[in-house]
Amino acid sequence: MTVLARIDDRPLDLLFHVEHVSDARAGAVATFVGLVRDHDPSVDGKVVALEYSAHPDAAAVLTRLAEQAAADDDVLGLAVSHRVGRLEVGEAAIVCAVATAHRAEAFEVCRALVETVKAELPVWKREVLADGSHVWVGMT
Repeated sequence: MTVLARIDDRPLDLLFHVEHVSDARAGAVATFVGLVRDHDPSVDGKVVALEYSAHPDAAAVLTRLAEQAAADDDVLGLAVSHRVGRLEVGEAAIVCAVATAHRAEAFEVCRALVETVKAELPVWKREVLADGSHVWVGMT
């Protein structure tokens, strides 16, 4: 089985992830691409970019989360990447692809992994607003 997990400062490529999990036994590849949007309902002002920073252990954490998800007997291949650095509106912040024999399992594992990454990956997000100000998201 193929498992890829990486923190990357370069643009993420969905096709690369899909190709990475390709397997002749797979009847389904479910994907998710999380994009930078131009607004945040909890913030006043227009978002023009996000700046992601990662803890030094982020790559190890992402690998652990990916391996846990890939331990599901239905998973034939799994690839997940999270971007760091400055991302403009429309760029991918996270890409996930999961190959299984059947679609239901692919969707379930992909969704669960994305939710787990969002909850557990030590990556922080700073929203840059059109007026030049910024807001840290998820910081208490």
